[in-house]
Amino acid sequence: MTTARLIHSQSAVISGEKNFTSFSRQSRIRLAAASAALILLSLLVACSSDDKPAETKPEVKGPELITARSAFQKLYVAAHGWNQDARPYRIESVTTSDGKGQDGKWAVWRASFASATQRSEKAYTWSGSAADGAPSRGINPGTEDSYSASNASTTVFDIAFLKIDSDAAETTAVKHGGDKILEKAPDTPVSYVCDWNHNTNELVWHVSFNPKDAPRLTISVNASTGEFIRVEK
Repeated sequence: MTTARLIHSQSAVISGEKNFTSFSRQSRIRLAAASAALILLSLLVACSSDDKPAETKPEVKGPELITARSAFQKLYVAAHGWNQDARPYRIESVTTSDGKGQDGKWAVWRASFASATQRSEKAYTWSGSAADGAPSRGINPGTEDSYSASNASTTVFDIAFLKIDSDAAETTAVKHGGDKILEKAPDTPVSYVCDWNHNTNELVWHVSFNPKDAPRLTISVNASTGEFIRVEK
């Protein structure tokens, strides 16, 4: 009887050891599987983070520098939306910090128009400037004002006379005195005004060189032929 109980006890111990060994092995397997799952998850998170596109800052658009005629075409259309009989009497550049105008191009141009039937005038400004204080990009209408056809300074002209663009006018002006100023001060801004000369009945570009430490030089250029007219005083 004692021998039988001893054998039974030994069998129970062996069976318990086998169960413990099996349980420990299953625990290790489960622990290894859990560890592998965590490693895989961390790799997936890292990959997904790497796949995210880098944040891009909004691109700052630079100035759009164009010649007078290019801007005037846009302004002429806008003025005819105001009044169908609108005719120009002045085209002028507007100085900004993002240009010098030495190639006949500026980022801001203004054209003034008059309507004889409405006896009113209105200026329109085109802007492609990113400079502080410059008009917003695109067409900017001005305020409407009264107009008198007898005012010589606001004599309207036919756009067919505007054959010479600001860049060609600047080239002529450089050859007649502007080159000397630019040699001494290469950063000199060059401004432009185009209007009708009622004394000579011609459309004139007034090309002005504006050095900081010297007097302004303004050259008159025929806006229909491109010919040099005179040095203004």
